[in-house]
Amino acid sequence: MNHEVTPELDRLIAGYRRFREQAWHPRLERWAELNDGQQPQTMVIACSDSRVDPAQIFDVDPGEIFVVRNVAAMVPPFETTPGHHGVSAALEFAVQVLKVKEILVMGHGLCGGCKAALTQDLKGTEPGEGGFIADWISLLDGVRDEVVNTHGTTGRDAERAMEHAGVRASIANLRTFPCVKRKESRGELRLRGAFFAISDGLLHILDESTGDFSPVR
Repeated sequence: MNHEVTPELDRLIAGYRRFREQAWHPRLERWAELNDGQQPQTMVIACSDSRVDPAQIFDVDPGEIFVVRNVAAMVPPFETTPGHHGVSAALEFAVQVLKVKEILVMGHGLCGGCKAALTQDLKGTEPGEGGFIADWISLLDGVRDEVVNTHGTTGRDAERAMEHAGVRASIANLRTFPCVKRKESRGELRLRGAFFAISDGLLHILDESTGDFSPVR
């Protein structure tokens, strides 16, 4: 195993030491509770983007939220075709095993995945050269046309519209899962959309009755 010390590893280890001093030792009772299991009430589906860590944005304690992160915070529709369904497996675990009460899909500003879905610059590329990304963000093809017809394919207005459309699409796909649909109809599960604007640090919440996002006051 390569134990070469690099500046990147140094930064991670320095952060780990801060964690031990500031978050582990002062909260041993909390960690002892988590050693017996987890009981998060909320699942957050967010983007892998390094600037939008849900635990940091929502300032939560360890064990408080169950998080799935991927390119553009996407949820694929329910399907049983062969393959590895990572998001679906995490969703099933959160809903059926952990029995979370709320699922929050959080998109964000300046999302590279949504921008690629909008411009389709990666379309036709080979896996390993952009093809995996292109295939994943093709999940947004169904909502892209409306965005393009209204805003075109370039500019911040078009990008923001695509980012918002991505959240709405993921919520719609969540409802294709039988376990989600069943629990939501019984009032045992709530679905919400959110949007974090990196430019000003404001969180916006989706009003599904209007389709609009409004900043949290």
